[in-house]
Formats: sequence, C-alpha cells, structure tokens
Amino acid sequence: MEREKKPKYSIAHCVGYMLRTAWHSCKQVIFLCLLIPVLELALSLAQLYLSPVIVGLIGASAPLKKLLSAISIFAAVLAVLYGVKAYVNANTLYGQVLVRTQIIFAINHKTCVTSYPNIHDPQVSKLREQAFACTGSNSRATEHIWITMTKLLTALLGFGAYLLLLAEMNVWIIAVVLLTSAAGFLVTNRISDWNYRHRGEEAAFQKQAFYLYDLMGDITLGKDIRIFGLKNWLDSVWESVIRTCEAFLVRREKRYLLANLVDVLLTLLRNGLAYGWLILLVVRKEITAVEFLLYFSAVGGFAAWINDILKECVSLKKECQDISTVLEYIRLPEQFRMEGGKPIPSGETWELALKNVTFRYPGSEKAIFRGMNLTIRPGERLAVVGLNGAGKSTIVKLLCGYYDPDEGSVLLNGTDIREFNRQEYYGLFSAVFQEYSHLEVTVAENVAQSMDEADRERVKTCLMQAGLWEAVEKLPKGADTPVGREVYLDGVLFSGGQMQRLMLARALYKNGQILVLDEPTAALDPLAESEIYRKYRDMTAGKTSLFISHRLASTRFCDRIIFLQDGAVQEEGTHEELLALGGGYAELFEVQSRYYREGRDFREEA
Repeated sequence: MEREKKPKYSIAHCVGYMLRTAWHSCKQVIFLCLLIPVLELALSLAQLYLSPVIVGLIGASAPLKKLLSAISIFAAVLAVLYGVKAYVNANTLYGQVLVRTQIIFAINHKTCVTSYPNIHDPQVSKLREQAFACTGSNSRATEHIWITMTKLLTALLGFGAYLLLLAEMNVWIIAVVLLTSAAGFLVTNRISDWNYRHRGEEAAFQKQAFYLYDLMGDITLGKDIRIFGLKNWLDSVWESVIRTCEAFLVRREKRYLLANLVDVLLTLLRNGLAYGWLILLVVRKEITAVEFLLYFSAVGGFAAWINDILKECVSLKKECQDISTVLEYIRLPEQFRMEGGKPIPSGETWELALKNVTFRYPGSEKAIFRGMNLTIRPGERLAVVGLNGAGKSTIVKLLCGYYDPDEGSVLLNGTDIREFNRQEYYGLFSAVFQEYSHLEVTVAENVAQSMDEADRERVKTCLMQAGLWEAVEKLPKGADTPVGREVYLDGVLFSGGQMQRLMLARALYKNGQILVLDEPTAALDPLAESEIYRKYRDMTAGKTSLFISHRLASTRFCDRIIFLQDGAVQEEGTHEELLALGGGYAELFEVQSRYYREGRDFREEA
C-alpha cells in the first residue's frame, strides 16, 4: 500500500480557509453551523427530561390538569425546536453548496491560468484530480466538513451538559463510560477506517469503470466498435473490472462486520457496568426511580456524545487532509510571472526572437535545441518546415511563452518575455494549433469566445475568411447552431477540416497582433488548403506571423522559410531560393510534388 503523504496544511489552516471562503461567499453557513448545535442540545435535553418529569408527576399523584399542562409544555417546546431545526436544515444545503461552488471555481481558475508546464506535469495532474475529487458531490470534504463541524460542536456541548448532569454519580462509573467509549471507538475506527486507507485502490478501479462506461457510450466510437467487433472485448474488460470491484467490497464488508461485533461487545460491557451501578443505588434507596430513569438515559447519551466527539474529530482530520490537497493545488507556486511585471511595449509591430536557446522537455534527457537563434522581424510572415520531430511545434511553444528555455531567452522587441506578465503576453497572440478545443455552444459563440458580446458581422466575416460561412449558412439555425451533440441533440457535427476552419475563424476574430498557425490546414485537402492560402496574405496583413506546415507548397505565401533538421536551422530563404539551393527543402518538396502528380495521373487514368 502506498504510504500517505503528510498533509501540507494543518487542520487549523484548512478550517480557517473554509471559514474565510464562507465569509466571503455565504456568511449564513457559519451562523447556521453555530445555531444548529444549540438546537440539537436543546432537543436532546428536552427529550431527556420528558420521561422523568412525567413519571415523577405520576408517582407524586399530581392532578390530571398539572400532568396535561406538563405534557403540553414539553410537546410545545419539542414542536418549536423541531420546527426551527427543520427550517434551519432546509436552508443549510444552499449555503454549503455555494461555498463548495466557490472552491470549484478556484480550482478551475488555477487550472486555466497556471503555468503551462504544470498541466503536463504528472504530479500536478494527480494533485488536480485529487482536488477536484474533493469537490465532486455533497458528501465530499469541501461541503461535508460543515456537517462534521456542526456535529462536533453539538457533541462538545452535549458532553459538557451531560457531564454536569452526571457529576453527582460515582466518579468511577463516569471513568468507565469514558474509557470503554474511547476504547470501543479506537478499536472499531481502526477497522472501519480500512476503506479510507484503501481509497486509492478503490479509486483506481472506479476510474477504470467510469472510463469504460463513457467509452462505450461515446458516439464517435460507434463505427470502430462495429467494424472491429470490439463489443465482446469491451464486455470482457468491463466484467474484469466488476470482479475486481466485487472482491474489494467483500474484503471491506468482512472488516466492517468485525468492527460492528467489537462495538456491540464493548457497548454491552459499558452499559452493563453503568446500569448495574444505578440498579444498586435504587436497591439501596440512594436514588429514586425518577432519578434512575434520568441517569439511565443520561449514561447512554453521555457515551454517545463521547463517541460522537471522537468520530467527528477523526472525520474532521480526514476531511482536512482532503482540503489540504485543494489548498496545495490552488496555492501551487507558479513558474511564470502571473502578476506584476513590465508593461507590454506599445506599438503595432512586434519582433520575436530566440537567443542562444537550449531547451528540453521536462523529464526528457534529450535537448530539442542547443544554442538556437532565430529572429522573426516585425510584420514578417515566417514559415517553419521540416520532418516530424525537427522541433517545429516546440518553436511555437517557446515563442508563445508556454515554456521557458533551459538556457538563453525568448525576446519580444528585445526584452526577455520572463519580465512581462505572462497573461498579458498571451494577449498578443492569435493561434490555431494542431490540438484544439471547443465548447458545445453555438458556432458564433465559439468564434467570438463570448456568450453575450459577439459582433455578429465580424463573426460572419471571419467565417467567410476561413471558408466556413457557406456551410454555416445552410445550418437550420445558421451561426446559432450548437457545435457537437453531447449537450444539444440538434448540434452540428463538423468534419475535421471544418473544425480547423472554425478554429481559424476564432483566431481571426481575436485579431491578435502576432498570428501563429501550427498545421492549421492539416485536415484539408490540397484544393481547400490552396483556397485558404490565397487569402493568407490578407489574413496576416500588418501582423507578425508564424506558420508551421508539412505541405511545403503552402509556404510560398510566406516572406521567409526556415528548414529545421536535428534541432537547428539548416536552410532559410524564400520558396524559390530554397528550391534553387537544392538541399533538404528541395528534396522534400520534390517528394511531395511527385506524390501529388502521381495521384493526379491515377485519377485521370481511372
């Protein structure tokens, strides 16, 4: 079993964080957490004294009117207390959910703004998953802790009140109740805590089960499941996971059964000693029957309060361990400057440069670049080409500020980008990457990246420039058609090429001063790609732009081309200059040209 890491933040830190979050988002949670224990104690005491008082009145042959009055008073008090408690409980959940929602927002915010290398760091990814798991439902630590703290406060108040009530009893009986309750709790908690200590094992097969469940319901895999006959294989994998789950549950329930047996035995011992002593006192006529009834009930209640204090303390510790994970994630130190920094220089022209850059990806021993130098002049359209693994996309990531070099620097107009606020630096860029994301909102909202402030005419213009407007115009709701069918069943399922056009329209809409296109037309056929690049000069007018492509024919629209090989610039120049050079670029261009010529001849013969 993996040894648990000591929480970075103490219980006091975690409770303080929850109180501060509640104070700024929903103060009523704190007040209700203090009010509920008072109501619970009042109810407990009213119920405790009800039977002894009634029995005492009956034993004293009190008049019926007095007896009915006492019953009415107790009934009224209990009715009021239960009514107030029900009202308070009904209004408690909303505030607790709101506080948890604020914590979810904080985790999401950290995920969206954290330094880019963090999102690919396995340790940070694991920490993020653990933080999200702590907010996944009402029973998770970031919400349930309010119930735990309320129960703990209730138990502490009840313990104090019942201790005062039992103060006149033999001190040894009180000690026996304390010791047996504590011993019973420690023994049974150790056994019942088995599930918590094995939560990693449980989470592993649950993750597998959820993954398979989502996989088999994914409509995009429908063709693969059918054409490759994957159903039986998926079924066998599912059955294997279920068998693992069943074996875990059997092991857990055996331990829970043992815990319950131990608890029963210790409860019999505790109650037997306490009740035997009370019976002895009655026989000796040292207490009355009414007092026996009162103390009899109080002993059981006192033991319950002790058990509740211990149980809720353990629960609070566990929940604070989880909340410590949340704090550790949202307070994760940043590698990049996310606050302050130099202002981005003003102007409309931007020069980007790599100066003596050496870079290797985290965890990799092989350097992608060593002493790399490259300058993209203001307003220049630069194309970067080369075989797979040459470092084309790595250049994009360095220039965009997703990674910092191990040695050397990335410069914007001569200033190291590490001196700028990295969020403001990102604002300079519009980009289309090989890996892209979209929300299942409307076409217009995907282009504008806004729900309420989209410029409809500008959206249309960008879709036309990207070559997607004709397809969008034919949709039932036009640009108001949702993209995808996970949320809206009437959404449109764009092809890979159409999605790339949508992403290009999004980049054009942002209108950043530096345009980065990393394989933006990889899913398009050559004719569609040619159509896009006829408009490329207009798209990049007045902008510094960087273009990555495998198809060398498309690079002729650029002012300069660099050919990467083995992590270094082997050749540079215009398309015609590189062809005339007869080097690696020309050789690669000839291979690609021959492929397309042979394809055309094949179609003509058919």
